[in-house]
Amino acid sequence: MADEVPPYWMLLSVLFSSIPLQPPLAMALYHVAYELERTSAGEGEVSSGLAQGRVKNLRRDVVLGSIGGPSFEAELETERGKASVRFLLTRQGLRMRSEQEPSSPQAWMPAPRPQLPN
Repeated sequence: MADEVPPYWMLLSVLFSSIPLQPPLAMALYHVAYELERTSAGEGEVSSGLAQGRVKNLRRDVVLGSIGGPSFEAELETERGKASVRFLLTRQGLRMRSEQEPSSPQAWMPAPRPQLPN
């Protein structure tokens, strides 16, 4: 039970999305944003089966009702064209990962993509 990854909606809250956000893409955005927040970096790259692009750390905390946390913006290329997503990492999601990560860091990582032969 300790190695289970919580659903993405506990980890991030979408403020705006120009595309429907599928769980695998939401988790990919979460992983990039978490690393940006952890390292205080400004930008990172996201690449999933559904989209590729850049995630920018807006370096601002936002509050939406009772949910708050650091905010991010993603500019993505999808099979349907360009997309934009603005979201925040929830404080609960940050706390859950920091508590669990030292004991099992691989539990939170996305499954590796298979290598294609050249």
